[in-house]
Amino acid sequence: MSQNPGPLPITVDASTPTAAVAADAVVAFVGSRDDAADLGRGPAAALDTTTGGLLTRLAAAGELRGKPGECLPLLAPPGLKAAQLLLVGVGTTTQADAGGLYRAAATATRHLAGRPRTLVALAADPAWSPRQTEQAVAGAAVGMHGQDLYKSERRRTPFPVVWLGAAADAVERGGLLGAGVNLARRLVNTPPDDLYPASFAAEAATAAADVGLGCEIWDEARLIREGCRAILAVGRGSSRPPRLVLLTYRGPGVPEGPPQLALVGKGVTFDSGGLSLKPPDGMLTMKCDMAGAAAALAAAVTIARLQLPIRFMAAVGLAENMTGPAAYKLGDVIRARSGTTIEVHNTDAEGRIVLADVLDVVRGLSPAAIVDAATLTGACMVALGTEVAGLFTNDQPWCDRVAAAARAVGEPVWQLPMYPDVYDDLIKGEVADIKNVGDGRWGGAITAAKFLERFVGGIPWTHVDIAGPAFAEKPRAWTDGGGSGSMVRAFVELARGLT
Repeated sequence: MSQNPGPLPITVDASTPTAAVAADAVVAFVGSRDDAADLGRGPAAALDTTTGGLLTRLAAAGELRGKPGECLPLLAPPGLKAAQLLLVGVGTTTQADAGGLYRAAATATRHLAGRPRTLVALAADPAWSPRQTEQAVAGAAVGMHGQDLYKSERRRTPFPVVWLGAAADAVERGGLLGAGVNLARRLVNTPPDDLYPASFAAEAATAAADVGLGCEIWDEARLIREGCRAILAVGRGSSRPPRLVLLTYRGPGVPEGPPQLALVGKGVTFDSGGLSLKPPDGMLTMKCDMAGAAAALAAAVTIARLQLPIRFMAAVGLAENMTGPAAYKLGDVIRARSGTTIEVHNTDAEGRIVLADVLDVVRGLSPAAIVDAATLTGACMVALGTEVAGLFTNDQPWCDRVAAAARAVGEPVWQLPMYPDVYDDLIKGEVADIKNVGDGRWGGAITAAKFLERFVGGIPWTHVDIAGPAFAEKPRAWTDGGGSGSMVRAFVELARGLT
């Protein structure tokens, strides 16, 4: 399997002035005020003085505005030892929150990674909070990596980074967050012939061993013994049988007990739609249908690396949805592990069937709360677009915590309703207890969530539909196309809030 190189060095220099750093490039972040740059009192203001007011003149001429996503490279700037000064806009004070700084730093390193660099220095603003610094460092680590895992000549060349004027502990945490996002992105970007249920499970086992996570893998025989007939049904049409991976973690000094948080991820490593076959355009990016599992694994690895004082578990259900001779069929009735019977009306609504068994396994371990992540429905993208994840819950205070964690790190989410008197009847089956789609095309994201709700047993639960933000078909200023690592940072932030 093709892999990105390991994380490159991220160091801190708290003493060398920005102008005296011998780097290929120095990055400074600039705010905006109306249409002119706001140089403030941080590194940008010091650089303006060093360069004899160059930044002020550029702002006056309208060349430097400090708007989000703006990149202005200056070659051989006067008074600086670096070969290039890259000015990156962060917008207004409101826009320059943790999420805004994540994107700004990623924009900078993506811009610079277009050619090889020996060293790049980024100047942190002393006014940043620890969370802002962490997210900026994470963004810088993410921006320099692309989706070109298999190209002979890479579009992006990662480089070592030194952060100027930043707190060392915040930089270390930010580097670990960035590595987690990049892990999820690499998994999503890996072609399905290389990443399938058994190879994903092997990746999880390797990552777990590296960071001290407990890891249990249920193969086909174990799934049969456990009565996981739902995940087995989805995987029946593939020559590569399904897997279920359970990861466990208990932080230093934390007493034994049930998990405080369980993350569950949908891991359909390729989705053809099964007998309800997708058209070619809809199938092309379906290597991303395991992005929920990638987010759960990457968050688990990051939580362990950060040594958070928490009891935590992650569970991912891994299957290929193919059209082989044993593929499950429309009209089939599946008895899930919980005993609930499911009437199949569409084999392309397979993710919820996989998660039915995974959620039941997790429910049996009595976690205090559950979050699942899944590229579950196109209907969620119809409702919210491609940038915003949908939230669905059976417990409003728990959903509020999930939403707050996501927004704190700049991952946009929006809650959709789950009214039982409106939606419960839409998934009731005529032949079985429930069916795997609602009545017609309306409210599809909600009826999918109502299906999942049947398998959590009343435990506080929030479902995150990441069908939109998990995969970018086109590049943005701060990231190449492909896997985004959606919700990895949010899940780590959620875990931190429970400590």
